[in-house]
Amino acid sequence: MTRILPTTESVMDSSVNVPTFAVVPGNQVQQALRGRESQVMELVEGTYRAHSTGGSVNPPSYFLRFPDRPTARIIALPASIDGRVRVDGLKWISSFPDNVPAGLPRASAVLILNDHDTGYPFACLESSIISASRTAALAASAAGWLSRHRCRPSRAGFFGAGLIARYIHTYLAATGWSFDEIGVYDTCADSAAGFRGYLERSGTGGRITVHDRAERLIRSSDLVVFATSVGKPHVSDLSWFDHNPVVLHVSLRDLAPEILLASTNIVDDVEHCLRANTSPHLAEQLTGNRDFVRGTLYDVMVERVRLPREAPLVFSPFGLGVLDLAVGKYVYDEVARSGRLCLVDDFFHDLRRYG
Repeated sequence: MTRILPTTESVMDSSVNVPTFAVVPGNQVQQALRGRESQVMELVEGTYRAHSTGGSVNPPSYFLRFPDRPTARIIALPASIDGRVRVDGLKWISSFPDNVPAGLPRASAVLILNDHDTGYPFACLESSIISASRTAALAASAAGWLSRHRCRPSRAGFFGAGLIARYIHTYLAATGWSFDEIGVYDTCADSAAGFRGYLERSGTGGRITVHDRAERLIRSSDLVVFATSVGKPHVSDLSWFDHNPVVLHVSLRDLAPEILLASTNIVDDVEHCLRANTSPHLAEQLTGNRDFVRGTLYDVMVERVRLPREAPLVFSPFGLGVLDLAVGKYVYDEVARSGRLCLVDDFFHDLRRYG
């Protein structure tokens, strides 16, 4: 049985100290985040800075893979963040590409929030929207930081036309980006057409071109966004990047290691990014070192690294669980503040030590 939490009721009944547990469905998550892209980007950037200066615990993600379903995986991202957020938790996100032809989204996810002091889980949130939002927010932030000392890109290309691409474009548009041209490429014609329809409805302007070849998309874009679900590199021609674009390599496994070795590489977190057979991980295996990584996005923010203009500039973000926690706690607080938090009665039972 569930009940809506009235505005005046405490989330934790301090008189008997019985922990409560809430479920936050996707419609509430979307309502809490819609139209607040700038605030979410500030939150994500602040959390990323805190992580980079030791204000979090973010162990390696754990990948659950299936011998009978080689394209599918479920990933566990445990994390803890201090400061004002003060929450622990776990994102449990699946990626099943075969869902797409059946009409289902590729990814589905939940986020568990744990109380900082007791360890009790106090909420379960639908998290595919949270995950897409934090990914898009960090990508939009990176686009700004990486192009700060070069000509601001005016031609964007989206390689992969799914939900993540849509969120990244939404966050770019909501935080001041506009493009003269927007290119789209996807191996699925229906996906490319659907993304074009979204762009037209968004009213953000710019000429929209659906490309029939990946090379044409990349060569005609100053900002290239990779948002695919591929499992191994499939773009290997370095000449496609002769114009030295800014590349948001969000899907992490599109670029051949040889392209990375000829580029300026920025990651969100070195230890996280160089694992699980990402393109940077393959480059490390190929060379036996990490010298090709110029630094992290935080290094760029605090001006510890210089970004040359005479090479492609590639940002590869592995994605950090602390970002999900920060956005998830923001959503939880917004829903609780609205008085619409849905509590599960008696979720924790038999709490007396000796019965």
